[in-house]
Amino acid sequence: MTIAHLLEDFGFNTRAEPTAVPVSEELLDETRAESFETGYSAGWEDAVTAKDQEVTHISATLATSLQDLNFTYTEAQSQLIESLDPMFKVLTSAVLPDAMAASFGHHVVEQLTDMAKDQSDQGMVIVVAAGEGASVRALLGENFSGPVSVKEDELLEAGQAYLRVGTAERELNSSALLESVQDSIDAFTYHFKEDSLYG
Repeated sequence: MTIAHLLEDFGFNTRAEPTAVPVSEELLDETRAESFETGYSAGWEDAVTAKDQEVTHISATLATSLQDLNFTYTEAQSQLIESLDPMFKVLTSAVLPDAMAASFGHHVVEQLTDMAKDQSDQGMVIVVAAGEGASVRALLGENFSGPVSVKEDELLEAGQAYLRVGTAERELNSSALLESVQDSIDAFTYHFKEDSLYG
């Protein structure tokens, strides 16, 4: 047996019928339009957020790829310079000196020809290192209308020459040129290594 009979009942025995509120067609259309706008705005915001996240992800991936590519390029460039360094040393210590020695006489004649263009009637003097006079004389040939005096000076080193046409003078120094080339290559290599170490 239950104790329900002991408790007082405050409820109604009659059931209330739900009352239907009349809704106009205009209010219904307005509610539908508001719902559509709310849903459309929410969808648009979701799409924009997704697009922004996608752009951010692509940008981050691209930045990482570019950093990797830059590192790979820098690393490859560094290895290339390191592998070329011995070749540059051989080039400046053996190949270029031999090539310049072989073409020195031709270079002297070429420079003298350039100097004598406007002063062909002036006296021409070539001063070279001891032992180089004969090879320079052999190259002069019949190229010059006036006499060319070739002198040797024991104070000059091989690859050095002084040219004089009238009052104009010019110095040729293969050793200084080679040293300049070597210094330039050494400076380039040094600066490249420093840049690759410290960015």
